[in-house]
Amino acid sequence: MQTLSKVSILMPVYNEVGTIHEIIARVNAVEIPGVTKELIIVDDGSKDGTRDLLQKMPVTDTQKIYFHAHNMGKGAALRTGLHYTTGDIILIQDADLEYDPAEYPELLKPILSGHADVVYGSRMTGAKVRRDFNFLHFVGNKFLTLLTNILYNTILTDMETCYKVFRADVIKSFQIKSNRFNFEPEITAKVLKRRYKLYELPISYYGRDFSEGKKITWRDGFSAVWTLIKYRFVD
Repeated sequence: MQTLSKVSILMPVYNEVGTIHEIIARVNAVEIPGVTKELIIVDDGSKDGTRDLLQKMPVTDTQKIYFHAHNMGKGAALRTGLHYTTGDIILIQDADLEYDPAEYPELLKPILSGHADVVYGSRMTGAKVRRDFNFLHFVGNKFLTLLTNILYNTILTDMETCYKVFRADVIKSFQIKSNRFNFEPEITAKVLKRRYKLYELPISYYGRDFSEGKKITWRDGFSAVWTLIKYRFVD
C-alpha cells in the first residue's frame, strides 16, 4: 500500500474579508500525526478587500497564494489550485468558518488506513453539532442528494458538503469542467461512476445565512440538477 504523508488543503476564496485571517489561522493550527500540510489559497477575484489582505500574507513552501484576475467561480478556483498541489491527499476547505479544520485528522483516517479513496464530511447525520439550516437550503440539499442516490445507486447523505477529501491520484484523474458550485455534483458523479471507494463521516456545521455572506442560491440548485443528469450519461 502506498504511503500517504502529505495533505494539500485547497481553499477557494471570494469576498471573505471578515473570515480569511481566522480560517487560515485555524488551518495552520491543525496538527495531523505523521502527515505534513500545505495550504493552497486561490482568490477568485475578490472585491471586498480580501485580495489586499492576501497580498500582504507570507508565501512559503507550506502556504501558497494565487489570484484570479476576475471572478470565475468555485470550480475554476479549485481547478487552479489543483495545478499547484504536491500532496498525496487533497482536502477542500471553504473560507467562511462554516466548517471546522480541527476535524481534519478524523476525515483523513479512512484514506490513511487504506479503506477509502474519497471521504465526504456529512452535515446531515445529526451526530455532531449543527446550526439550523435555512429551510429552503435544507430541502434543496436533500433533493439533490436524493437525486444523486437515484441516478448513481448509492446512499449518500450530503452530496453538497464542502468537506471532500481525495487521494490525489483520484481527483487528478478527472477533467473537471464545472466553473461554479456545480463542481460538487460533477466530482461526485465522476467518483461514483468510476466506483471509487467513497466513505462518509459526520462533521460539525456552523452555517451562515445570506445576511452573513452565504453565496449559493436557488439558481445553483438548477445547475446542480442538470449536472447530475448530464454526467450520469456522458463523460
